[in-house]
Amino acid sequence: MCGHEIYAHNVAGNVAELGVFRGDFAKDINTVFPDRQLYLFDTFEGFDNRDVGTEVGKGFSSGDQDFSGTSVQLVLSKMQNPDNCIVRKGYFPATAEGIEDQFAFVSIDTDLYEPILAGLQYFYPRLNAGGYIFVHDYNNEGYKGARQAVLEFCKLQHISFVPIPDLGGSVVIGK
Repeated sequence: MCGHEIYAHNVAGNVAELGVFRGDFAKDINTVFPDRQLYLFDTFEGFDNRDVGTEVGKGFSSGDQDFSGTSVQLVLSKMQNPDNCIVRKGYFPATAEGIEDQFAFVSIDTDLYEPILAGLQYFYPRLNAGGYIFVHDYNNEGYKGARQAVLEFCKLQHISFVPIPDLGGSVVIGK
């Protein structure tokens, strides 16, 4: 994980995950960054119908995957440093209102076009120099909106990115 790079270069800022599901990757973030607050953004109820409508309407995905098998309690039970976790349950970006933090690392794993684009629009301006954003599912044929959101955002902002050959077809955006 890029935690070593962030610490080696003294990149300030907290960390976040948008799209937590059952907290498996959030657990890793919480372990790698034990001295930073970890914001956990999720509906904790599965996909929001507003986002599913866009997915289906644009032919990105069926949006019918069930990610409702989670809870805040389940996620927090996996954390090594649960006191550092700030849960923001609900629809993003409304759940980010009032947050003034800067970030060193962000994981975006919402699968769908609208929340990925909203996540990039929210987090990239708040990402400190030397920080990273991971976007999951960029090369996942089942979630074509993920790729579209990254391409649109990066083209508009003149930002480069690096696809990585992991199981989810992720992409890394650095600042």
